[in-house]
Amino acid sequence: MKVTIADVAREAGVSLQTVSRVINNKGEISPATRESVLAVIERLGYRPSSIARSLATNRTHTIGLLVPDISNPFWPEIARGVEDVLWQQGYNLFLCNTTETPQREEAVLQLLEDKRVDGVIVAGSRLPDERLLPLIAAHQSAVLVNRTLPGSGAGSVRIDAQDGARQAINHLLSRQRRRIGFLAGPPTSQNSRSHQSGYIGALEAADYLIEPALILHCPPYLEDGCQATKALLAIHPAIDAIYCYNDLIAVGALQACAEIGRRVPDDVAIVGYDDILLASLVTPALTTLRVAKYDVGAATARMLLDLINEQAEQNELIIKPELVVRASAP
Repeated sequence: MKVTIADVAREAGVSLQTVSRVINNKGEISPATRESVLAVIERLGYRPSSIARSLATNRTHTIGLLVPDISNPFWPEIARGVEDVLWQQGYNLFLCNTTETPQREEAVLQLLEDKRVDGVIVAGSRLPDERLLPLIAAHQSAVLVNRTLPGSGAGSVRIDAQDGARQAINHLLSRQRRRIGFLAGPPTSQNSRSHQSGYIGALEAADYLIEPALILHCPPYLEDGCQATKALLAIHPAIDAIYCYNDLIAVGALQACAEIGRRVPDDVAIVGYDDILLASLVTPALTTLRVAKYDVGAATARMLLDLINEQAEQNELIIKPELVVRASAP
């Protein structure tokens, strides 16, 4: 049978309160008594009940992390950064995959509320503000990745996609590319809108006419990038460069160009975003915007812990991406 705190107290000849103080390292306990109780705990193999402890402290020491799609190589590195920081501080992580589905994201946030997690990290949310706001408000503490939510009190860690898009477009313009398409990712993504703002802003600053027809939304996957590239180039064959929402779409664009006989970079230059491992392994190697993904996850976890402990000095962090020039757009 499971050993209880009462068993420990009886075996050690002390009160339940004394055992509790030893376990939680609180109160005045003599070194001899502490040593005796710890010895009994080890001998009996007693493990404190996490449920009982959470009821006493109003903390579960668990955190929920929602990601849009764990199969996308961008998110596991962020999750690792989050988990490493939380583990060092005695927290466990519930990793929840929402599969780019707003309804599933909503259901998971409600489930985590039922689990009484101490806080949530919502990465790349696909929910509109009016649906996300009450779900976040139900949690004690929250941090959003690549998203802001005015009026929620949630922290925000964002990669500056607007700046990244500007870097990409300015690079392509400097290489004499004159008709640049944009594969813009999911239309429900706030981050996609930031990319688009940077894309349009860079072209306007260079006195280029904005052609909305050169902007095409697509799911953030390789096969969708391939199909979208074929569709875009079929309608607008004069396109000589494509900027992509992420590297998976960009690799799909490389595949499409190979299949339809458009040479990269001679006929079409391609720029991705994220710098996942695959970006440097494809042929030609992908020019992209490098994001310090592990660092983003670690910074997000630290911000959430500060919010939980009411020690937050900032609730917004913006991280700049770095242009990495490779063979797809030299």
